[in-house]
Amino acid sequence: MPESLWTYDSLGLLVVSAVIGVVIGLTGMGGGALMTPALILFGIPPTAAVANDLVVNAVNKVVGAGVHWRHGKPNLKIAFWLIIGSVPTAYLGAWLVHAVGAEDVQGMLKKAIGATLIVASTAYFLRAFFEMSGKIRTGDDPDPPVKPVLTLLVGVVGGLMVGITSVGSGTVIMMCIMLLYPTLAALRLVGTDLVQAVPLVIAAAIGHVMVTGVDWALLLPLLVGGAVGTFFGSRFAGRVPGGLIRRGITIVLAVTASAMLGASPLLIGVIALALMTVGPLVWKFLVRRYSVHLGEPAEPARV
Repeated sequence: MPESLWTYDSLGLLVVSAVIGVVIGLTGMGGGALMTPALILFGIPPTAAVANDLVVNAVNKVVGAGVHWRHGKPNLKIAFWLIIGSVPTAYLGAWLVHAVGAEDVQGMLKKAIGATLIVASTAYFLRAFFEMSGKIRTGDDPDPPVKPVLTLLVGVVGGLMVGITSVGSGTVIMMCIMLLYPTLAALRLVGTDLVQAVPLVIAAAIGHVMVTGVDWALLLPLLVGGAVGTFFGSRFAGRVPGGLIRRGITIVLAVTASAMLGASPLLIGVIALALMTVGPLVWKFLVRRYSVHLGEPAEPARV
């Protein structure tokens, strides 16, 4: 194994990327939304964090999609329209960041990532609320009627978001797929999202590598840890409840977004404390008020 993988910083990145890889494999969500902010908090410049994360995310998505291709059988019709819309805009994302010509590109990108994390965190919460209230629910339909125009638009917007910030391929797009195709079986939903994300993330990665390049000392531990974590997460995707993971991700994304947007340490602490203490109480109230599963004791715990 390369010597660079055994430094203190590299071992830390190895563990972080493995944990995030497991989340990707289990839920199809959380790749760029967790990895890019984590790299920035490690002291990596935002442009380098986005570029290297996209390369890692592309490998992770290939691993996860390969497993789900065999076990989850993704819906290729839905994935096709998402890919047609997302690949061109994802590729142009990196060029767009630098074409803006801002004096502080790093600061601008950091704020863009923060804003996107708020969208991603909101998407996680809305997904949980809509599922709990019965507004959307995955079913057992392997081949629901495809909505080409709306699916294409989701791909266009999602691709641009990923191309600029690396965030959204497994969060916002997943949420939109659920809203457009509520009867799609859960495992097929994750598989479809992973398959459509492969060319999307690869296109975004190519654009950022051409503009920014990659740091191999940073990339190697992220690749190894992420690939291993995603493989094992994908293997257990149909057997591990994702509720607790999604609740944790929602809080982490919201807190990280405040940090990316320049909030003071005191404000970040207040936000984290509020989400961890008041958040569960608010969710409990929403479950009692809106849940369609009150007759099922275990259901209120699912988010």
